[in-house]
Amino acid sequence: MLQKSLFVILLLCSFFSNAQIVINEIDSDTNSTDVKEFIELKSSVPNFALDGYVVVFFNAGSSSPYSGTFSYYVIDLDGLVTDGNGIILLGNPQVIPTASFIIPQNTIQNGPDVVAVYNGNASDFPINTPAIATNLVDALAYSNSGTTSASALMTILGETISYNENFNGLATSQSIQRKTDGTYEVKTPTPRSNNDGSGIVFNGIAISYSSISITEGQSFSITYTTDNPVSSPLNLFITLNNSSFNSNDFSGNLNATIPSGSNTVTSTIQILNDGNNEGDENMKISLAAVPSEYLILNNNISIRVNDINFVMHPWGTPIRPTYGICPAAIPAGYYSSLEGKSGQNLRLAIRDIIANPNSVRVQNYGDAYTALRDTDQNPENSGQVWMIYDEQPISKIDYQTDNSTIGKWNREHIYCQSRLGIPSTFIPNGIPDGINTWRLTTGSTDIEASHDDIHHLRAVGGQENSTRNNRNYGVDYNGPSGNIGSWRGDVARAIFYMAIRYNTLNVVNGDPSSSPTGQIGDLATLLSWNSLDPADDFEMNRNNVIYNWQMNRNPFVDYPALVNYVFGNLTNVTWNAALSTTDFNQKSPTIYPNPAKNQILISGLDQISTLEIFTLSGGKVAIYTVSNETSIDLNLLTGIYLVKITNDAFSTTKKLLVN
Repeated sequence: MLQKSLFVILLLCSFFSNAQIVINEIDSDTNSTDVKEFIELKSSVPNFALDGYVVVFFNAGSSSPYSGTFSYYVIDLDGLVTDGNGIILLGNPQVIPTASFIIPQNTIQNGPDVVAVYNGNASDFPINTPAIATNLVDALAYSNSGTTSASALMTILGETISYNENFNGLATSQSIQRKTDGTYEVKTPTPRSNNDGSGIVFNGIAISYSSISITEGQSFSITYTTDNPVSSPLNLFITLNNSSFNSNDFSGNLNATIPSGSNTVTSTIQILNDGNNEGDENMKISLAAVPSEYLILNNNISIRVNDINFVMHPWGTPIRPTYGICPAAIPAGYYSSLEGKSGQNLRLAIRDIIANPNSVRVQNYGDAYTALRDTDQNPENSGQVWMIYDEQPISKIDYQTDNSTIGKWNREHIYCQSRLGIPSTFIPNGIPDGINTWRLTTGSTDIEASHDDIHHLRAVGGQENSTRNNRNYGVDYNGPSGNIGSWRGDVARAIFYMAIRYNTLNVVNGDPSSSPTGQIGDLATLLSWNSLDPADDFEMNRNNVIYNWQMNRNPFVDYPALVNYVFGNLTNVTWNAALSTTDFNQKSPTIYPNPAKNQILISGLDQISTLEIFTLSGGKVAIYTVSNETSIDLNLLTGIYLVKITNDAFSTTKKLLVN
């Protein structure tokens, strides 16, 4: 008897853990501007958690930018659960009854298209991802015309039938619905209900809120709305605690009651200013269990609580840079061994400093995340980090901890991880153990240390990290569309550091994508970027903070001119720090105002000089002959430019912001 019971239990566990998810209904073509589109999924068991599933919409239309076999919209189902009928509704705000996940109106294409359910995450299917059959759970091909079908998509996904929503000539008032035999029919929509009319009819409870982001000292409202008026008072209770956010951070009543005959109630919560600089936090609205005839449509909702007690650095962000405010915290005599050397001797002397096995420390990969919260801190808000390619800040707490990159930041390897040549047996340690736990490097052959080297790790938006992948700069990757390139000199100097610090790494001309191990490009582009985008205070602060962790500095941030003596056209020239510097901050000429609008004034020059203005991509837009106290009328579009001043004595470059 015991054996039979165990067998039944194991069978049920297997059944529940492998519940099948199918596309139960789709209504893609609705009246007017498509404000009632929806897709409905059904699990083979009720109350099934949809963690690990994702819905992907593929467009086969020729007029779409994502046409052919590519994705155009993705829904990550993590955190969602089917109801007592095994149903979950995903739809526009105007769909009745209310959906558990809101899809912006006019999103679902009319077809011929395919919608599919996969085991995976939204990060696996960024927009314009080709359709694949791997990890496919279910798919439905559909259109609103009987004469066309998404044939290429259907072939990839193994579908043989395309269902026509306009089969009865009523496309805008009917939907495509799954039958018990697994085929589909077209009839009047049945959102959030079994297609055959059976099952439980739930009264859904939707939670809405006045804002997804609230600042300390402000209040916000939470509204609870049921599909239909309640027949007796419905008592609701929520919690808001989440990690460090607790009852000390807010005031207000966590109980609310929808009175009999009504379908809504609103409560107000006051967020308190605790006076502490603790960074942003996430509050979580969690509604407790409700009577069985009710269905909680959305729950465990994160609301950002912005800390107003942040601190600011005195220097600017990379897109509004400043120079000379953050001093270079170089230990006395740190670079003295470089003096009088050139060529290979200079290269080896630099390596002896930054790969010194007697002093240089190696932290683990978890510590790199901790360090980035300081090295890449937004100068304007200590609760944020600055994302390098995205050129904007993001809250420190939005670090990616799962497979979803949307709205998250993570660690970018400037020198592509796949090109480092790290042994396959190497397993990164992702558990931070603090600045005081480290090992000494074994020297320039310590390639495993390159994985965790903070000098080439940067905070970056998760999606842009995936986009950059292992592409070479300049010849292939130049940042997201519309970026101004405020990061270009930074990545150049990080790569030059890596090519010296580790003796198996190099930076070469062109696009060495065919044999990437130990090579990255493009040298010519990076040399130009180092010159046109000089090190600013943000980058100098990074260098200072990293030294505290690793006990080595990036010499090309301290002396950007050194790049040309190692990688450029001065490899046969002897290095002398005092004579070789071209750092703008160590020269007397000034440009003001900065930011500027229509005019700038040049002062501090003791001889006639040439002033050139470049875009950040290197295009020259103006050239002038200037001397002390020269006024220049600008005719430039809003943006950031590089101003290069040269004469017989020196050459200097500085960023200019034009409003």
